[in-house]
Amino acid sequence: MALSRLNARQLETFLAIADCGSIARAADRVCLTPSAVSQLLSELEREVGFRLFDRTTRRVSLTVAGGDFLPAATAAMTQLRAAERSAKHIRERASGVIRVGAPLVLCAAVLPDAIAAYRQRHPNVTIRPSDVEVEKLVASVADGQIDIGLGPNQPLGEGVSATPLFDSPWVVWCSPQHALARYDVVPWEVLRETPIVATGRDHEYSVTRMLSDQPEDHRVLPVEIVENVTTAFGLARAGLCVTLAPDYVQGFARSQGLVMRRTGKPETIRQICLYHARARALSPAAAGFHAFLVEWVGEWYRALA
Repeated sequence: MALSRLNARQLETFLAIADCGSIARAADRVCLTPSAVSQLLSELEREVGFRLFDRTTRRVSLTVAGGDFLPAATAAMTQLRAAERSAKHIRERASGVIRVGAPLVLCAAVLPDAIAAYRQRHPNVTIRPSDVEVEKLVASVADGQIDIGLGPNQPLGEGVSATPLFDSPWVVWCSPQHALARYDVVPWEVLRETPIVATGRDHEYSVTRMLSDQPEDHRVLPVEIVENVTTAFGLARAGLCVTLAPDYVQGFARSQGLVMRRTGKPETIRQICLYHARARALSPAAAGFHAFLVEWVGEWYRALA
């Protein structure tokens, strides 16, 4: 016997009749006419191959076979309703797991607050942040290690799209006691004479690119490259050097006792973007968080000013 044509409406009607003991009352519960309920019941009995109810003029009651079938029908409807709720949650972006990657400072300073704000709206969402080096961010999106990347502008290739969020100028971070702290705007000719520590190869590239169109003796070059921004900030806090970094790191930098000074013109601007893969559609949950971040991160940056 093939039961492939059993459907949720038939099972729902069967359970309503069993609970109500009446075709008419079951019809009210499932919002159908009594004749439609009787038709669904007849269809179900044809499919299962036995009578489910004994009918009298005033009441219907389960047959022995109907009573035996009741637990399975109840379990099936429970599972179907659970599947329906799950689909609804997914559609409403209220469930799912989202993997988001960002460089250390953005991962520590931005994502926790963004995740907390999003969970107030969608408490069942699971968002897993991870530290990803700037140079590896786009590749991590392309190969599926993360669903969404948040970080400075990078070459995209064909497989990844970028959504710009805000532009962040590179600024000088130094100890309040450092000689550069007396400037409101640090002239490039002064900065060239100051030891600068860069963080990672991406920062080294950004620093060496500054004034790259100028003669070699006018360029700004780091004297040291360290792997972690916390190390660069520690060296700057001790007055051993200054470091150049985008102004969006200011929450973390100021917690280290550093002060921010703008550079002279031309300023180097870093665009911060969200990255996702072109070929793979974001899940509803990830698409929802992506849309949320587009608005939230911009507001977060504006609040820093």
